[in-house]
Amino acid sequence: MKNVKKIIFVALIMILLSGCKTKKDNGKLNIVVTSFPCYDVARSIVGDDANIKMLIKPGSEVHTYDPTPQDIIEINKADVFIYVGGESDEWVDDVLDSIDNKDLVVIKLFDYVDLLTEDGEEDEYDEHIWTSPKNLVKMIEGALDEFAKVDSENKEKYEESANNYISKINKLDSEFEEIVENSDQNELVFADRFPFKYFVKEYGLDYKAAFLGCAAESEVSAKTLKELINEVKDKNIPYVFYLELSNQKIADAIIEETSCKKIMFHSGQNITKDEFESGITLVDIMETNKENLKEALK
Repeated sequence: MKNVKKIIFVALIMILLSGCKTKKDNGKLNIVVTSFPCYDVARSIVGDDANIKMLIKPGSEVHTYDPTPQDIIEINKADVFIYVGGESDEWVDDVLDSIDNKDLVVIKLFDYVDLLTEDGEEDEYDEHIWTSPKNLVKMIEGALDEFAKVDSENKEKYEESANNYISKINKLDSEFEEIVENSDQNELVFADRFPFKYFVKEYGLDYKAAFLGCAAESEVSAKTLKELINEVKDKNIPYVFYLELSNQKIADAIIEETSCKKIMFHSGQNITKDEFESGITLVDIMETNKENLKEALK
């Protein structure tokens, strides 16, 4: 990413001037994560028994994030650093190569799941791995093994917390399967970006979307819009989906030309400040998605 090397240089100077690193404040692990899915994975394991710092602010655009010098200092002071590993995290390798914390435990969530390539790309992987409940379980289990090594004294507590959360995810997984199996409708139309490749593959769903993956474009082409409108009309699709933090303009344009309604499907990639402060989890988000999917496919 642009400016990352300059930011790293400034951060290194600040680290040298700041002296020693803080470790296990108040007896708690210091965990730094890039984004909300990583935050949720960490929280599902450690609960309130660790200090978790999320670098990407609630409500901000994940795909254009660049670390600040202070962010790099936080990583350097951490006991554990968690990131996904996709295109949005391209800056991570340079940062990890630059810091001097040799005891830092790095957890890359990409390592725990089978990856899918981006549409039209052979060597780029879709980073939205957590949208599949089964993947989320694998991510938590993989991270749990690392936390058990870092803080063996709290291993049993971490296992209990993670297993309780995993049981909720497994329940949701079964409910998603039941909804799809009991519906005659098998296609989802996304009047937005499409970060749900892992989700639709998991449940054997077809889809049409305004953009491939999380493309940077914000304006849909006239050709694509017409195709989506015709798809909704021809197959009598009752709902089109839009993403969280979306302006919903494409959904509104389709609604104007059809008899469908719009409904949200939350990717969980980021949340609002109010949602973050309320303690919302990926399970909460999936619960809402479950109800909205059930409404759309009934």
